[in-house]
Amino acid sequence: MPGRVSFCGREMESSSPPPSDDFSVFVLASYLGIDVRPFLSNQQREESQSEVVEIEEVDEWHDCTQYLYPDEDFSDLEFLQFFRLQGSDRAGNRIFRIVGKYFPALVVSGERLKKYVFHKICSELPEGPFSIVYMHSTVQKEDNFPGLSILRWIYEDLPPVIKDRIQIVYFIHPGIRSRLAFSTLGRFFLSGYLYWKIKYVSRLQYLWDDVKKGEVEIPGFVQKHDAVLEHRPLTDYGIEPDPHCLTEVPITSFSLGRHEGQ
Repeated sequence: MPGRVSFCGREMESSSPPPSDDFSVFVLASYLGIDVRPFLSNQQREESQSEVVEIEEVDEWHDCTQYLYPDEDFSDLEFLQFFRLQGSDRAGNRIFRIVGKYFPALVVSGERLKKYVFHKICSELPEGPFSIVYMHSTVQKEDNFPGLSILRWIYEDLPPVIKDRIQIVYFIHPGIRSRLAFSTLGRFFLSGYLYWKIKYVSRLQYLWDDVKKGEVEIPGFVQKHDAVLEHRPLTDYGIEPDPHCLTEVPITSFSLGRHEGQ
């Protein structure tokens, strides 16, 4: 016997018989805006609702508007250029270059640093994975280091999607004291997921294995420090005295935090 086809609520008789018993086909035009949920089975409704929830959650993760501060003036921090989006590594990841020596830790609170970092990431960073090149050359704790607890606080408050996009942190000129501090205290103050992404780069020549020359601007004092370490390699390990006073402060004065009360 001929089958019947329902088209937008109207039943039409089919000209050719079906291969078996009666059947019904619902043809719904997408532009009519008809709610198709009444025609779905319970399982299909649950799956559809689950997909909607997942999409809403993803959209929420990507929403960075809450971390933008259009009314706040960051021109003084921009002028220092200690945190800049610059170039890409050989894997195609965009790079945030951080020059520790340029950061005035004595006059910038942890709260303002956090706002600035979030603002830069959410306003300048394009979609996709990214890496960080941190230059620790000649950093002095009293002047340039915000403290491990501040760094951990900033990282932990990043949206999960931003954390996942961080591929690697190139730690240039760490020195023996930084290595010891991060190997002992870093496990407690930094997320394990970030801890294992840190790659120590003792010489600039090793950075070029991952980052093409010219992609990241290297300040003159960083190159000078690299030359000193090249000719006096034991300075890296605190064995050979540094006549240029370019190495770090003793580990006993390594800061865990700064401006915590602000």
